[in-house]
Amino acid sequence: MGKLTTHVLDTMHGVPGANIRIELFRVEGEELTRIKTVTTNFDGRTDQPVLEGEAFTTGKYQLVFHVADYYQHKDVDLGEIPFLDDVVIRFGLGEEGAHYHVPLLVSPYSFSTYRGS
Repeated sequence: MGKLTTHVLDTMHGVPGANIRIELFRVEGEELTRIKTVTTNFDGRTDQPVLEGEAFTTGKYQLVFHVADYYQHKDVDLGEIPFLDDVVIRFGLGEEGAHYHVPLLVSPYSFSTYRGS
């Protein structure tokens, strides 16, 4: 059975990104359908896979990580308009039974992601 997981690392502070709100959308053409909203735990992970079981189907998806809110709660001065507000990652799920892991390494001014394991 396939599943989608994520993990957020705060590279500014060198800690897991705890209490970050993440939204998952299915992308069909120009239309976005929100599937789920989750929050990372103390370890920067979600308590359950973001997508799994019968809900896990192939297609195009988008994760939105609300990182400006996270840094503002940590009293980081982001200025009047944050450079990174929401980090949006679009990706495809092409194998029905596979485990897709989308980690995010983030600071107020940069981010990186990859297909993890």
